[in-house]
Amino acid sequence: ELGMENYVKARSDVFFTGADGSLRSNRAMCQAAGHYACDMFIGSTLQIDLNGHSSTATTGRIAGFGGAPNMGADARGRRHATPAWLKAGAQARQGRTGVSAMPRGQKLVVQIVETFREHMQPAFVEKLDAWQLAEQAHMAIPPVMIYGDDVSHILTEEGIANLLLCRSEEEREQAIRGVAGYTPVGLARDKAMVENLRDRGIIVRAEDLGIDKRDATRSLLAARNMRDLVRASGGLYNPPKRFRNW
Repeated sequence: ELGMENYVKARSDVFFTGADGSLRSNRAMCQAAGHYACDMFIGSTLQIDLNGHSSTATTGRIAGFGGAPNMGADARGRRHATPAWLKAGAQARQGRTGVSAMPRGQKLVVQIVETFREHMQPAFVEKLDAWQLAEQAHMAIPPVMIYGDDVSHILTEEGIANLLLCRSEEEREQAIRGVAGYTPVGLARDKAMVENLRDRGIIVRAEDLGIDKRDATRSLLAARNMRDLVRASGGLYNPPKRFRNW
């Protein structure tokens, strides 16, 4: 990122740097290590459908996926155990039979979105634009960033949907609708079923966690403006002029 050069050079404990202090990406190693090492991936997206599939490829805008398809996928070859990984796997397989009954862990993959994005476009849709893009561009498969069966939680301003606890496709759909707010997808929810999911802890609202939304103000931010970021970096961060207001 522009302006980070001095900070990167001074923080070789955080960044992979060469002898001259410049950044060395080591991207392949980081992606491989992160895929297996991390218990939780948290990312954002532009669209989520009723199955939890998400994509940043939308009509009129195609944003890159970055490392999300790799980091946001369950590491099926992982064998080292941690409490979070084991708990996620246990929740996903509770009550299952057959091949799914075998105990194993699972990565937590969280998608954070506001129910409406820029220009009041809903983030939750019945069908991803990725299907249309695949047809137009003659792609073999739709450009999905993270597949729904890897997504464990969806977080919006309306609450958290824990998809690991869903026991049917219908429950999963209603859990997603239950945090989709006033989007068409959210308004089509089954209110009784959504309340049942909330009673079971599959959908959790802010008040269920003892959080008062009125307390969510900028005073809680560690950095409230660009100048605060410069101070936090010890003066090493040099933001581009377009981000400065001094």
